[in-house]
Formats: sequence, C-alpha cells, structure tokens
Amino acid sequence: MAIKQLSEEQVRTWSLEEKDRWWLENVFRGNMPQLTIRSAVTGFLLGGLLSATNLYVGAKTGWTLGVGLTSVILAFAAFRILARLGARDFTILENNAMQSVATAAGYMTGPLTSGMAAYMWVQNELLPWWQMLLFNVVLSVLGVLVAFPLKRRFINDEQQPFPEGRACGVVLDTLYTSDASVGMFQARALTLAALAAGTLKLISSEASMTFVQGKLLGLRTIRWLNEHLDAWYYDLVDQGRATAPHVLGTKLRDMGVSPGLDLAMVGAGGLMGIRPALNMFLGMVLNFLVIVPIMVHQGEIRPRPPEVLAARPGLLPIDRIWALNTWALWWGISIMVVAALTALFARPQIITSAFRGLLAPRGRAGAAASPMAGIELPLWVSLVGIPIVGAIGVWMAAAWFDVKWYHGAAAIPLIMALTLIAVNSTALTGITPTGSVSKIPQFLFGSLRPKHPGTNLMTAVMCVEVASNASNLLMDIKPGYMLGAKPRQQALGHLIGILAGALASTPLFYLLFLNSYEPGENVQEVMLESGQFGFPSALQWRGISDLISNGFGSMPRSAQWSMAIAAIVGVVFEVVRIRSRNRFPLSPLAIGLGVVIPPESTLAMLFGAAFFWALGRAYTRRGENQGGAGAEHGRVEGQLPSPRLSLGERLWVTGREPICAGLIAGAALVGIADILIRAFLL
Repeated sequence: MAIKQLSEEQVRTWSLEEKDRWWLENVFRGNMPQLTIRSAVTGFLLGGLLSATNLYVGAKTGWTLGVGLTSVILAFAAFRILARLGARDFTILENNAMQSVATAAGYMTGPLTSGMAAYMWVQNELLPWWQMLLFNVVLSVLGVLVAFPLKRRFINDEQQPFPEGRACGVVLDTLYTSDASVGMFQARALTLAALAAGTLKLISSEASMTFVQGKLLGLRTIRWLNEHLDAWYYDLVDQGRATAPHVLGTKLRDMGVSPGLDLAMVGAGGLMGIRPALNMFLGMVLNFLVIVPIMVHQGEIRPRPPEVLAARPGLLPIDRIWALNTWALWWGISIMVVAALTALFARPQIITSAFRGLLAPRGRAGAAASPMAGIELPLWVSLVGIPIVGAIGVWMAAAWFDVKWYHGAAAIPLIMALTLIAVNSTALTGITPTGSVSKIPQFLFGSLRPKHPGTNLMTAVMCVEVASNASNLLMDIKPGYMLGAKPRQQALGHLIGILAGALASTPLFYLLFLNSYEPGENVQEVMLESGQFGFPSALQWRGISDLISNGFGSMPRSAQWSMAIAAIVGVVFEVVRIRSRNRFPLSPLAIGLGVVIPPESTLAMLFGAAFFWALGRAYTRRGENQGGAGAEHGRVEGQLPSPRLSLGERLWVTGREPICAGLIAGAALVGIADILIRAFLL
C-alpha cells in the first residue's frame, strides 16, 4: 500500500497547522497498539544483542552500523511464527516502536570505541565502568531532549527525507500490507547468513575449539581452521622452504597485510559498497606497502627501544601498531580531518538552514497551537530538562574527568549548534557528520587548555553523543510519522533503548578488551595487542589530542611534512569530489580509513564489497535484459523484494542488506563468545 504523503507544493505552501491536521486525518492510526510491553521487551533484547555486534564492528572499523532494518525483519519473522502457534501478531506500530528501542540501543557503542577509549589511552588508566555508563546515558538523554523541539520543524513542517528512516518506513509498510512471504524470505536470508558466518567463525576460533574439543569432548588433539588464508605459506617460511614477502625489508606479516576469514568484515564491505572499499584498499597499499617501508628503510620509523623488547619477549621491533603510533598515523588523520571539515563547510546551506525557525518553523503556528499537542512530547519537557540534564553532564565532566566547569558549561551552547548542523545533514543525506563535528570542540577547547587532554576529549564526547542521539532519534521518528505513530511513545522507546544499549555494551566493553589488564600496564597496548581490533576512531581521537597537547614539534619532521601534504591532498580531492557531484573516484576519507584500519579487515571488506557488487550487477543486468522484474518493477528506496523477482535478484540485489547484516551478526556474536571463552573458561 502506498504511504500517504504531501506533495512538494503542499509542503512548501501549507502552514504547519494545516500539515498537522492533514496528518491527523489521513495518517494517524489512533490507538493502535504501539509501545506495548512485548514491543519494549523485544526491542530491549534485540537492541542489547545488536549493540554487542556494533561494539565488535566499531572496534574493528570505527563505524556504528544502523540496526533498524535488521531488528524490524527479525521481529516481524519471530512474531509471524508465534502467530501460527496462537500468539497475537505484532501490529505495524508495535514493530516500529520496537525498532526505536533497538536502534537507540545499537548506537550506544559509539563513544566507547572512540572518545572514551582515547581518554583511557591518554590517561593510561581505566575509567570505572559505572562512570562510563552513566555519562553515556546522561548525554544520550540530553540528545532526546534536544531532538524533540527540532522534530516539529524537520519532520512535521519541512517533511525532510531522513533517508534511512524513510527506508525503514517503506519496509514496515511492505511487510504488513503485502504477501508475508516477502518479509519471511528476508528473515530466512538473514538467519542463514548469520548461521553460516557463525559456523565458520566457530571452527576458525582457537579458544572455542579448544573448549569444545578439549574440555567438552575430551579430545587430545585440538584442530581448528586457521583464519589467515596465507597461513600455509608462512608454515613454509617457518620451515625455511620459502621467503617471507617484504618491501624494502619490512615484512608484510609484521604490518598485518594478511587475507582472513572474518565474515563480519565481509558483510561490512557489502554494506559499504565498492568505491569506498577500493579507496580504503588504496590507503592501505600506500601506507603499509609504500610509505611505511620507505620510512623504515630511511630510519624515520625507528624500532622499539631495547628495554621495551627485553621486558616483553616476542614483541616485534617494528609492527603495524608501532609504525602507526610513531609515524604513519599522522598523515592518515590529517587527510581525514581536513577532508571531513572541508565537506562540512563546503555546503554552507546545510549549516545556515539549520538555524532557521528553531522552535516555530517559518514563523507559523507554535507548539502550543498545534493540533498534535496531545500526542507530541510537550515542549516544556525539553525546556526544563535540557538545563537540568545538561548541568548533570557538566558536573560529571568536572568531577570525573577534571574538565573545568566553565568549559563544560560553554560546551552546552556549542552542543546545540553542532546538533542543529548534524540533524540537518542527517535529514538531507542520511549521514551524521560525527567525525567532523568531534574535531571542532577538540580543537576549540583544546586551545583553551592544551596541556589537559581530558578537556578536548570529553567536551568532544559531549558534543558528539548529543548530536548523534538527536539525529538518530529523528531518523527513528521519521518512519513513525510516515505510518501514523505517536511520537511521545517513540521518545519513551528511545529512552528504553538507551538503557538497554548502555547495560549491554558497557560491561561487554571491559570483558572483551580489558579482561587481561593488570594495574600498571599500558591500557592502549592491552586493547590493541591481539591485533584483530584496530580501534581506528580512538586512534584518531587520541592523535588529535596528542597533537593539541604536544604540538607539531613532538613528531618527526618527516611526519610533519606528511601531514601537510596529506592536508593539501585532502582539500583538493574533497573539493573535486564535491564539484563533480561525487563522480570523482577518490575519497580522502576512505583513503585515510585504510591507514588506520587493520589491513586484514580492509582486505575482507574489499572482498565483500566486490562480491556483492559483482553479483548485484550481474543479476540487475539479467533482469533488465530479460525485460523482467528488474526493469518492470522498479524498486522504491527501502522496498522489500517482490516474489516475482528471480531468486538471484531477491538474494543479491534487494536482499543484500539483510544478508550482510546476518554475516555481521553471526560472525560478531561468535567472535565475542570466543574472546569470553578465552578469558574465563580456559
């Protein structure tokens, strides 16, 4: 069923009151069950589970993946099966409320793998888990309070697209108004992909196989599939029958250039697309196969000190992490930061338009006159809540992170301005510019107190977390608005999700990455020593903080030159990309990511992107050439596949997102279990 919406002319010419009355008469579903106990519990459980996968992916790639569509499909399938057993099926609005809870939970992992991790690295001490949890929750709640005054402008009045939210609304409408087999097909694809990825991860996990074969089955010989595809070759190297591949004496294995079997990264590459994956691959090749070997050969990247090597047997004189931290990280950060800021300020209309008509859009009817006052979150809640919750956040930053109270208080108006910019970008493009937003408070407050890293890091965490949560909440409210839901209940659902995500991800963060930490050890080295988690976002945050604290004089002159060159290249490439309307093939942001993400993850993402790109093109062309579904039944953004499509098209074209989500979830959950087994059962 087509979702009712206003025409462009109506959006442009009608008053806000007219739009609200039209929505109440034509879209609003009245008292249809929405935030019920079962939808809240389902969202709480799914959100906690999916936040665990986001923590895993975020530690590897620096990204936070949206979980809305995944949770919608899983909940639809689960309750459709239960309905066959006599249970009452989910209503469309219950599923929508559930995805609000699950999505809010999934996004709670962002600060853990970026600013807060960087703070612990800089201070070289652990944050108490309860401080991390409470600070994250308070900032997220502040994001909800900031978002709702913006909802009437961006969603009710301007009817902004919020692309991911619109796609979720279309999927929900398709699930509940078309053949149920459409949704069940997507759910089966997701489940089978998760099972396949989980099984492969299980048999390639040393700790899990040791526990199952040794502890449970009592076998004397333990076998598992080596996750590194080149392991057979290095066996020959160790036997003296082959030579380790190297560039100017720098071994590829030492730099982490090794193809692997991590299907979570394959799924992430499938979601990312072929162009960013190729650019990340280019950044990896430039850094680890060209620049680092040259700098090592020239003596610009020096080995670890002898006393460090003596204290830790088995540590390599130069490896990927050492090369990054002492030299290569700087040019990667430079090209990303400059490109992100260029992209932000190259579109001034996004910034200027964000500040027009904040509370009463275009001077029309205000919140008090709204015919939707009975179902909207009252404006007074935000007017009272923002100062109170903001003051709590400022106190936490001062008491726990030694951020001067006046710096924290000054961050509040900046938070409001940056949130407006972030929401406006999310509304138009679906992209929340958290990377560029974080650098503004880091440099601003860092310049006010340069020798205190906590000031620049935690004020930036405050800004990014509020801006991110406000943007994500409005993204979640968009499908509810399309389908006739009560926004007040979605706000409550978002709060439930914040609690679910914090409770699930914060303890898991310590269990996964800090279970082996002993007092006196280097926190960063402990979190990075396994090599499988690169924490690229935290590396960026720490790199900027170190630059602010120590200045350019603290790094080798060659690294300073690399930063300057990378900054120029970043500006030029980003300007050309913008002026060519994204037709320019090189992305400085993706190239920089290829520097900081572990090469094995980059290779896996490239494989995933190429795999889904090739199959997608093949089956799309096939449908077009046959004059069949690919040409006749155009796909609306977010639309689920029609049963009339071929199996290949349903899988690899319209089914790409659930399959990739399944690969990520299956591999990530088993990978998390393997780490916990190694830490607590062996």
